[in-house]
Amino acid sequence: MTTNPVGWRKPIRSQHQTACVEIGRLGNGAAVRDTKNRAGGYFTTDRAQWRAFIEAVKTDRFA
Repeated sequence: MTTNPVGWRKPIRSQHQTACVEIGRLGNGAAVRDTKNRAGGYFTTDRAQWRAFIEAVKTDRFA
């Protein structure tokens, strides 16, 4: 996996919020960081992990 995420962005529904996360693209996955502490680092996922996470969010598994 690439170690330098590119294209950091916030989710559309969080554009006017400060307490959220940003997502960056990686060659085979995604990177996630806190918008309030961008220098604090990020964690990475591969595509399968990211898809599983998004599916869990969409089906309210974390509610």
